Amino acid sequence: MNTLLLRITILATVVLGVNYIGWRWLFSLNWDAWWIALPLVAAETYSFIDVCLFALTMWRTRPRPPAAAAPEGRTVDVFIATYNEPVELVMTTGRAARDIRYPHKTWILDDGARSELKSAARAEGVGYIARGSDWAGFQRHAKAGNINNALVETDGEFILILDADMIPRPEILDRTLGFFADDAVALVQTPQIFSNVEENDPLGSQAPLFYGPIQEGKDGWNAAYFCGSNAVLRRDALMQLGIVGYVKEVDRSVSSALREAARVLRASRSHPASNNPDVRGALDVVTTAVGVARARLAAGDPIGELTYELHRTVDAATSSIVAVDLASLEADLLEIAALDRRGRHAAEGDEPAFDGGAVLTQLSSRDLSPLNALEEVQAVLGRIGIDRSDEALPVMPLATISVTEDMATSMRLHALGWKTVFHNELLADGLAPEDLGTMLTQRLRWGQGTMQVFLRENPLFVRGMSIGQRLMYFATMWSYLGGFAAIVYFAAPVIFLVLGILPVHSFAFDFFSRFIPFMIVNQLLFVIAGRGIRTWRGQQYSLALFPVWIASCTTAFTNVVLRIPLGFAVTPKTRRESTDRQWSLIRPQLVVMALLVIAIIAGFFNLFVNEAEVVGTGVNLAWAVFNLVLLSVLFPAINYTGYSPRTEGN
Repeated sequence: MNTLLLRITILATVVLGVNYIGWRWLFSLNWDAWWIALPLVAAETYSFIDVCLFALTMWRTRPRPPAAAAPEGRTVDVFIATYNEPVELVMTTGRAARDIRYPHKTWILDDGARSELKSAARAEGVGYIARGSDWAGFQRHAKAGNINNALVETDGEFILILDADMIPRPEILDRTLGFFADDAVALVQTPQIFSNVEENDPLGSQAPLFYGPIQEGKDGWNAAYFCGSNAVLRRDALMQLGIVGYVKEVDRSVSSALREAARVLRASRSHPASNNPDVRGALDVVTTAVGVARARLAAGDPIGELTYELHRTVDAATSSIVAVDLASLEADLLEIAALDRRGRHAAEGDEPAFDGGAVLTQLSSRDLSPLNALEEVQAVLGRIGIDRSDEALPVMPLATISVTEDMATSMRLHALGWKTVFHNELLADGLAPEDLGTMLTQRLRWGQGTMQVFLRENPLFVRGMSIGQRLMYFATMWSYLGGFAAIVYFAAPVIFLVLGILPVHSFAFDFFSRFIPFMIVNQLLFVIAGRGIRTWRGQQYSLALFPVWIASCTTAFTNVVLRIPLGFAVTPKTRRESTDRQWSLIRPQLVVMALLVIAIIAGFFNLFVNEAEVVGTGVNLAWAVFNLVLLSVLFPAINYTGYSPRTEGN
C-alpha cells in the first residue's frame, strides 16, 4: 500500500468535507422546512465525523511483520468459554485446542455445568472448569465472570481465549507468543474469520475491513483491542487490572462509608444527650477525625492506616460518653443487633449482602443517640475494605461493566500503560450465524455492550490513555449512533418526492461543486484503505440494520441510566429451522422500503405528469433507489438457510 497516496487522500477527504459541511450549515439550509433541514445536516455532520475518525485510524495503518519464534518454556492456559452450545461443537474446538503444538493446558469453561460435557472433556483429556457454590446469590457476569472464575483456578503465564465455535489451528501459539518478548505487551488479537459463510456473505458476517486495515490502523495508535476470542493475553496484565479494580472498589466503599458516617454524626447532634459538653466534645473529635480520614483518602494515603486510626478515635470517644448516654441505648441497640444479624446471614447466603452505606443512610434519618451513632460508625468501618461483599470474587480481572467483556478490558489495559498487538493472520476458523434472527441477536449484543462501555467509561475521559487511543475507542462507539442518521437519510428523499419539501435551497452548482468532489474522494479513501477488500456488504448492513443500532443505544441507555436490566442471550451456534424465519424481524425496514417505493412512484409521476423540477427530483429519485438497493440485502438474508459447501465449488 502506498502510504503517501493514502495520506494525501485522507487530507483531501477532510478538506473537501469541511468545505461541504461548512457550506451546508452556513448557506444551504431551507429554514422554511427546518424540521427536516436541520436533522439532515446534522446527519451529514455525523457521517463526516465518522469519516474523519476512519481517516485518523487509517493514518497509521500498518501490517505488522511476523513475530519472532515463540520462546520455550512459557506456560499457557487455553480457555474455551461455553454456556449452552452443543456438546459435540464444544468438543470439536476442545480437541483442536488440545492439539495445539506449543505446550499448554486446555480448559473448557462450562457455564452450563453440564455433566455430559464434563464427561466428554475428561474422555478427551481436556480440563473442565465450572463455577462453584461461591457464585450462588451473586451476579454471574456472563462470559466475563466465567473467565474470571477460571483465572482463579489456573496459573498459566498466558491465556488463549476462544469461543466455543472458534477452532484453533495448531500453530496459533507459535505465531503469537513471540510478540510477548516485549514485556509491555498485554494482548495479541488475531482475526475472527468464519468458515461457514457463502461467497456472497448474505448475512454480512465477515468483517475483512475491520479485521484488517481498521485493526491495523488502531494498532498503529497502540489501540488494537480485544474482540472476545482468538486472543492471547498476559496473566500478569489481567491480574493487575483485577487488583486495580479491587483497590478502586475498596476506595469507593470507604469513601461512601466515611461520607455516610459524617451524616450519622450530624444527625446524632439533634439528640438531647448531645447537649452534655462531654458528649458534644466527643462528637466533635470524631467528626474531625472523619473529615481528616476523608481528606487522607482523597490524597491517596493507605486505607488500612487511616481506617485503623479512625477506629481508635471512635473507640476513645465511645468510652468517654458511655455513662452519659446509657439511659437512651436500649431501643437503638436492639436495632443495631438486628442489622448485625442480617449482615451475618448475608455472609452465609441467606439474605442479600450487607450494605453498610445503606444501613448508615437509614440510620442517619433518625435521631440516634451519640453513643449509638458512634457504635454504628465503628461497626460499618469494621465491615468495609476487607472484601467485595457484592461480588463472588474480590478480584475481577476482566471487565464486568457490559454484556461484552472485551472492549472495556482492553481499554483499561491501555489506561494502565500496556501495549496491544493486532496480528493479521488466520489462526482459528469460526462459525458465523446461519440465519437472520441469530445474526440480529449477535449484532444487538455487540452494540449493547459497546454502548454500555461508552456510557459507563467514556474513553474520551479515561485517564492514562493517549489522545489517539481515546479517539480510536470513540470511533467504534460513535459508529453505533449511525442508526439515528439512517432514519434521516431514508426520510429526506421520501419527504421531497411525496410532499415536494426540499431541505436545501436548491440543487444548484454551489451544491454539486462541493458535494460531488467530497463524495468521490471519500469513496476513493475507502478503496485505497481497503486494499482491494470487498466492503459493499458491510456498507449495506451499516444502514439496513438501523433498528438494531438504535435498539443498542436505547437499551444500553435505559440499562445504565435507568437501571433497567438487559436480557442477555448467547448467540446460537446452530442453524434454526426454516420455519423459524419471521418477516417481523425486519418489519421497520419493510415499512421504510414501502415508503421508498411509494416515493419513487410519486417522483416519476411528478416528473412526467406534473413537470416537476428535473434536477431535484432526479437526485432524490436516485437517492431513494440507492436506499432500496441497500435495504434489499435483507431479502436474501431472511431466506438464507445456511452454508452449503457445494457453492464454494467443492
